[in-house]
Parts: sequence; C-alpha cells; structure tokens
Amino acid sequence: MEECNMSANFAYQNTRDLEFIVQEWLPTDEIFSYPRFADYYSKDDVRAFLAPVLKMSKEVIEPTNDDGEKNPVRFENGRVRTPPSYGPLFAKLQKEGWGTSNIDVSEDAMVMPHILHAMVWEMFMAANPTFAPYIILTSGAAGLIQSFGSPKIKDMFLPKMMDGTWSGTMCLTEPSAGSDVGDILSRAYPTEDPEIFRIKGQKIFITGGDNDFTSNIIHLYLARVEGARPGTAGISLFVVPKYWVNEDGTLTDNDVQTTGIEHKLGQAGSVTAALSFGENDGCRGWLLGQNPLENEGKGQGMAQMFQMMNMARLETGHLALSCIANAFYNARDYCKERIQGRLLSDPKSGRVPIIKHEDIKRTLLMGKAHVEVMRAMLYKTYFAFDVRGHDPDPLRREQANDLIEVTTPLCKAYPSDEGWWLCGEAIQVYGGYGYCEDYPVAQIARDIKIYSIWEGTNYIQALDLIGRKMTMKNGRVFASFIQEMEVFCATHLGKGQFELEFANLNRALSAYQKIRKTLMNFAQNQHMDLAAVYARRILTATAQLYGGRLILDQALLAAERLAQLDSDHHDRAFYQGKIDAARYYLLNVVPNVWMTAEIIEAADTSVLDISSESFDY
Repeated sequence: MEECNMSANFAYQNTRDLEFIVQEWLPTDEIFSYPRFADYYSKDDVRAFLAPVLKMSKEVIEPTNDDGEKNPVRFENGRVRTPPSYGPLFAKLQKEGWGTSNIDVSEDAMVMPHILHAMVWEMFMAANPTFAPYIILTSGAAGLIQSFGSPKIKDMFLPKMMDGTWSGTMCLTEPSAGSDVGDILSRAYPTEDPEIFRIKGQKIFITGGDNDFTSNIIHLYLARVEGARPGTAGISLFVVPKYWVNEDGTLTDNDVQTTGIEHKLGQAGSVTAALSFGENDGCRGWLLGQNPLENEGKGQGMAQMFQMMNMARLETGHLALSCIANAFYNARDYCKERIQGRLLSDPKSGRVPIIKHEDIKRTLLMGKAHVEVMRAMLYKTYFAFDVRGHDPDPLRREQANDLIEVTTPLCKAYPSDEGWWLCGEAIQVYGGYGYCEDYPVAQIARDIKIYSIWEGTNYIQALDLIGRKMTMKNGRVFASFIQEMEVFCATHLGKGQFELEFANLNRALSAYQKIRKTLMNFAQNQHMDLAAVYARRILTATAQLYGGRLILDQALLAAERLAQLDSDHHDRAFYQGKIDAARYYLLNVVPNVWMTAEIIEAADTSVLDISSESFDY
C-alpha cells in the first residue's frame, strides 16, 4: 500500500450552501439592515467575504490540525506543552478579529452578525476542530465578564482576552460532581474586599484549562460561598485568573496549579486539564453578581453560566456538524478517485469510480442530507440570535428568544448524537483504507465523539427538552413551535412535486402529537421514569421532524430556482442536489418519528424492570 502521510484534510470545495442560506433561504435582509451591521455588511457580499475564509482554512488552519496529531498535548514537569503552531494561530485569529474581538462591547465596535460569524467558524472548525475550543471558550468567558462584570473587572480582563494576550475557560466539573453541578465542593470565602473571595477547590475535564501560549488564563469558576444555600441555588460565579492581576497591571501567582491532563480518544491537540485552586490558601477570585449572603443565600452563578453554556451548546453542535461535513466531503473526493468494480446494472462495462456504485451513492446522499438538515437547523437559530439582539420590535425579539430556547437542545444533541455513526459510515465508503490513520476520517471519528458529552450530555439535553422547553410559558412556546410546522405542512400538502414528502411530514406531525400525548400520560400517572427512558429518542424524533420541515422549505425554493435556469447552467447540480437531499431525508429518516411514537406508546418497561445484578451475566 502506498503511504498517504495525511491525517487531516480540509475538504470543503466551496461555500455555495452557506451562500444559499444567507442570500436565498433566510430573510437576512433584515439582519444586514440593522444599524449595528448596515455600514459594514451586505448579503450581496457574502461570497466575497467567505471566499478568503475558505482559502485561509485550507492554507493556514488545516496544517495546524496535522501538527496537533503529530505533536499532541503533553504534560512535563508540571507544565503543559501544546502543538507548536497553536499559539501563533491563536494570536493571529484573535488579533485579526476572527475570534473573541467579535463580542459586542460597545456601540463603536465592528462586529459580525452571529450568522456570518458562525459560517466563518464552521470552516475554521472543520479545518481544525481541536484548536477551536481555545478561542470559543475565551469568547464565552469574555462574554460573561462583559455581561456581568463591574467596569473595573471589564477593564482589567476584557482587552487582553479580546486581543489574544490572555485566554479563558469555564470551570464546572469536579471529581465528585459532573453533570450534577449542585454537588460541587468548591468553596469561596469572603475577604476584606466585598468583590474578592478566597477560592478553594478542584476542577477536572477543563478544556483549555492550561496552555503555553498566553500569559494568563482567566477561569470562569463556579463555587459556593461559605454559608450559601445547598444545591444549585447557592452557587456563585467567580473570575479566577491563573495569575493575579495587580492594580498596576503586573501579574503574580494566584495558587492555580495544573495537576495533570486527560489522555483522550481524540482531540489530541486540545488540552483537557485537571486543576487545583487554593491548595496553599493563596487563590483569589472576583465575584460576578450579588453576594449570596446578602441575598437569602441565593447565588446567581448558574443563571449567569447558562448564558455561556447555551451558546457553548450551540457551538458544540456546530463543531459536530463541521466534522460530519468534512468527513463526507473527504469521502466524496476519495470515491471520485477510487476505481473499483463494475456496475450491477451493466456488469460487462469497465471498472468505474466507486461513487457510481449504488450503496456508495446512498451513503454519500445520507451524509449530504444530514449535513444540510443540521446546517439549516443551526443557522436558523443563529439568525434568531441576531434578531433577538438587534431587532427594534420587542415581540420579534421575544419570538426569536423562544425559538433559541426550544432549538438549543436540538442543535446541540442531534448533530453530536448522529455524528458518531455518520462518521462511521464515511469511514465505510473507504473500505479498509478508512480504518487507517493515513486517511482523514479516522481522526475525525476520534475527534467527534466528545461532542455528545460536552456541555451537558445529550441525555441532559433531552431532559431539558421534555422537562423545560415543552412546558415554557405553560406550554405555549412549544405549542407554537409545532403549530408553525403544521401550518407549513398544510399549506403544501397534496400540491406540487413534493406530494409524498409532505405526506410523510404530515404523518410525522400526527405521530409526534401522539408522543406528546403519551408523555402527558406518563406525567399524570406518575411514570416520569418512563419519560426518562424515552427522552433521548424523543429528542431525536423532534429534531428529525423539525429538520424535515426545514429541508423541505429549502427544497421548495431550490425547485423554484431550478425551473428558472437554462439546461446547462452551472447551478443546476446544486439545486437538484438540494431537492434530492430533501427527498432522501423525508422518505428515509423522517419515518423514524412515527416508529418512535409506536415504541413509546407501547411503554415497554424492560429498562425499569431489569435488576442491576442481571447485567453481571
């Protein structure tokens, strides 16, 4: 076998689907007309804006992905060593305005709309998913400081976080408390300064928790002030720098120690650190928000952290999407070049590129359909972020916020759940070569698995959906979410060229109402344990229903555009591909919704009935 010597490969060939979303599908005219963006951006300039990003992703960022594999993170003599190229790339992207500087800190700051910034980062993340969290987490931490910090704290930390001098993290997980954050043991003790507390505790699995390329690391740290309420209600949020920032700007040790790094399945270039705070009683942090001892023991930390976590959940789903897309783009390119076998329909013909074989085409179309559904889902939510942040109409801002709330668990969990097996399917089309590390999809598969665990496991996302999102505002928000799909379906049912596809969407909508009714029966009959058993299936079915609605909307537009083109127009293949992807998804994926409804209605209790001891055999 000829050695390929290639692990990473950024295989995006163009930005046509991203352009379609911004310039044709979503009503982005209103976004670009907001005063915040009107002087800087236009939807007509999207292609010109994204083209150099595509080029930079290939030429500048992709090589660092190889560096991360060849020179993985190390922990030597108490110090973390990152891949040599990561530091220069972090500085470049931060200083050139692609990262943390996009936080809206003042009316004079030039920032990108969320939807456009997300498109830039989809390509950056596809080119090197293990590097992206260093900037994503710095941006999230800076955003919390911008939202909740005093002017003094903002002036102290934001400038250096935004220009790449310092980085940031979110510190939640502890050895004794993972997803159940209310059980954390980290403590905060008052000092003479009411804003400053002594910090003591340990955190684990902290992505970006240490590095060797920034002069300080700013941890957004959850702890309980001594004397505050137990559980999540008593938790507060603190800004805890690795090095204390003195009044004159100099740095001194703040008793923050890295005790080790995790050795992971993938993400070789990404630091995941175990950290000790205040082991020598010398760690201090700045409180964000009100002192819980002056607020009936109630901390504001969880509510504050959820601002960062909700965006981080969206970005985690986006990371998964970027990996899935890049996996299938790599598979597509391989299938065009690999000559193997003859067509079953014409066995006497010569050998053909494997992309012509039926099962290969099925696999690639399955990947394409999922990518386009997930992309539609994510960018519609990013669009809502722009509306929520800048629309002058309070009602529209509220409606946008409602959509964000409902779709965040879908955007996080659906791509990261499906990504693991979809990358397996992308490996499959390579045959034996796909299992070799010389080819890129093996690395992508290793890198993608963590996303179903990050930012709240996907079971937590499912509980959020059925426990919080379905009941928001006495259920009115979720009812409106479903009703919009029903109106869309009823408008097109039995008309035009997508008759079967809309029939399937209609059947899925009817089945989904049965899922909701069954859930209500579980609640009324004190069987929420059964709701927990089926929660993840319900989330998947919800995402497939919503995804079917979105991709059908895109197919309607694609069919309209296609009818206007000459037979030799270069865009015909693009629009026909949108139609074929929608058909595949509605006819092959959406039927899972009614299968799920039937399974849940049966209310099988085997999961609840089996004893722990039975797993021993």
